[in-house]
Amino acid sequence: MKVTHYEQIPDDVVTMEGANGCRMRCLIGPDDGAPSFTMRQFEVAVGGNTPKHSHGYEHEVFILDGDGIVLDSRGEHRLAAGVTVYVAPDEIHQFRNTGSRPLKFLCLIPHPLRGMSTPCAAACGCA
Repeated sequence: MKVTHYEQIPDDVVTMEGANGCRMRCLIGPDDGAPSFTMRQFEVAVGGNTPKHSHGYEHEVFILDGDGIVLDSRGEHRLAAGVTVYVAPDEIHQFRNTGSRPLKFLCLIPHPLRGMSTPCAAACGCA
């Protein structure tokens, strides 16, 4: 079992092309023995954004704090604390901070199981 306050886990700058003012912590992942999912915590600075991208795996997102939008092929969807977002495999998406304080959210991604050919966590630098 792992029990850790999230602030004890170092955060890193998201270096994927198109990211602006975005940091990430790998809260739980393969290095912790988690067999199926990685839990990440993102913080997007005021005016910042994640890259606009897609990939072959899903995301489950829970907004912790802040205000923003998530873009998909249909347009913009407002984000605030308590909102959940499901990003389907291969869906183009981008999270943007439109508020006056950091946008913080949890993001869960699957490990490369069940026939997946590429590692999921590599997309945003979480090993």
